[in-house]
Amino acid sequence: MTAACVILDIGGVLEFTPDTGWVQRWEKELELAPGAVDERMRDVWEAGSVGSIGEQEVREQVAARLELDAGRLEAFMGDLWAEYLGTPNEELIAYLRGLRGLRGLRELRGSCALGILSNSFVGARERETALYRFDELVDDIVYSHEIGINKPDPRAFEAACAGLGVRPEDCLFVDDVLVNVEAARAVGMQAHLYEDNARTIARIAAHVVEAGRAPRT
Repeated sequence: MTAACVILDIGGVLEFTPDTGWVQRWEKELELAPGAVDERMRDVWEAGSVGSIGEQEVREQVAARLELDAGRLEAFMGDLWAEYLGTPNEELIAYLRGLRGLRGLRELRGSCALGILSNSFVGARERETALYRFDELVDDIVYSHEIGINKPDPRAFEAACAGLGVRPEDCLFVDDVLVNVEAARAVGMQAHLYEDNARTIARIAAHVVEAGRAPRT
């Protein structure tokens, strides 16, 4: 069995995704009241997060509910994805690439399996693969829109562990949302609330070292 496992969130951890104000700009552009976009689109956003609606239908619903022509639809969706994808957390990603070298040496104590568990939206895998190559960084990626389950549902964490073939107690889960961290602990995982790279890297390193000391089963 792999000595250690680290599973990470994407938005707010592997990607920096600050609020860009794009929704508010569109509400002004369309002369809508504050909050009107989310009110009109809430069920579509929720459906997209668990994959019960396809990407094309999302576009059709956006165009119909916000009365957007083809040009405005492309601009709206472009703004949506720009905030969603954010920018890469290069320091943390570089550290994880270093752990990848250890993963290639299965005989080495302290080798580490890496995974991703992300609340997501239809179209995320294709875009994040193209931009950030997360598929080359980790062993397995679990997206909520592909399994139909969002964190903090316990089944999401169970799916992430199953995808890697690991036990929850061998895993460290990293997320920037406290309720998700608490949910991971509730299913038996170790968990760390992401606040900055320094503390997160130190916590991952400690987990890998400690796992390397434990007897293998």
